[in-house]
Amino acid sequence: MSTKQKIDTKNRYVIIMAGGRGERFWPLSREKMPKQLLALLGKKSFLQEAVERVLPLVPAKNIFVITNEAQLPEVRKQLPKIPKANLIAEPVGRDTCAAVTLGAALVGARSTMGVMAVLPADHVIPDEKKFQQILGDAFDLAARGQAIVTIGIKPTEPATGYGYIRVGNELPAPSGSKKYKTTFFKAEQFVEKPNFERALGYLNSGQYRWNAGMFVWSFVTVTNGLEKHQPEMFAACQRWFKVANKPAKLAKVLAKEYPVIKKISIDYALMEHAQNVIVADGTFEWDDLGAWPALARHLKADAEGNCAVADFIHVDAARNIIYDARTKNKTPITVVGLRDSILVQTDDAVLLAHKSQAQKVKELVRKLGEDGKLKKLV
Repeated sequence: MSTKQKIDTKNRYVIIMAGGRGERFWPLSREKMPKQLLALLGKKSFLQEAVERVLPLVPAKNIFVITNEAQLPEVRKQLPKIPKANLIAEPVGRDTCAAVTLGAALVGARSTMGVMAVLPADHVIPDEKKFQQILGDAFDLAARGQAIVTIGIKPTEPATGYGYIRVGNELPAPSGSKKYKTTFFKAEQFVEKPNFERALGYLNSGQYRWNAGMFVWSFVTVTNGLEKHQPEMFAACQRWFKVANKPAKLAKVLAKEYPVIKKISIDYALMEHAQNVIVADGTFEWDDLGAWPALARHLKADAEGNCAVADFIHVDAARNIIYDARTKNKTPITVVGLRDSILVQTDDAVLLAHKSQAQKVKELVRKLGEDGKLKKLV
């Protein structure tokens, strides 16, 4: 058994997608320090936690992080255990299909028998053990054949900010092996972000899972899928595969080819067309922290529902999020009569927003970027 275990992890790889800009967490998140590089809920950043979560399943030398040029220096600083050659900067953002294609080339160049998990860098998963058990089962299933496995999260509310997956029949155990602890379903349909009524229907039916953007497949399976549904990406994968073990050469090829490659998400490009998708039932607590209000789910609130990471005192204020990220000259933050708001202070900026408008912080960042004097705050 132990030798089999060794063989397993040798061919297991993880690709962590860490190129996002996380603008909705401005003024804390900046181009060079986006959400995944911040330690919003503890001592470690979301990226560091994403790496630590998979280390019991995959050796450090088999973990790749795909980021961008602006973030690469900080990624290197935060992940000293990961080989430098495994930290790759995309020359430009080209959505998730290009990143998956690049990941496949990197894995295939190390081992054409490789099985890879593609995971986002900025999720909150408090129950690591449960996550590891489900990911381990997904690795095992994906290694057995042509399955594309995605981890679908059991919805806990009628969320309108996620895509959903409709699940079909439960899969029996693979022949000649004992049943997994994880429940696997056949994926019937990927659906777009719904409106509230539809999301409520999805939640009540029990037939839907949130699409959390976590995928597990073998190198052979994903390249077959690309060949069938995205021939242009497959051709790029073959070219990158040839230079994937030579970092300088790879960087040169990517600089030339990446800007002209198709911008498309892996969901549209592959998942929605593939017939061999299986959903692992993600029964662990999960949050993708889309914007400031989501932080309230993970912070202790006072009697009036205020969540503060600050020296905070108030009169008649309720359900606010107060976050003091100043590194010097911290002073008390005092509030009177404020309700349902977000107040964030950094060394060089202050944000005050109504919780219901939190998504518009992205617009604010765009506006700052267009102003010559304020551009430096982005």
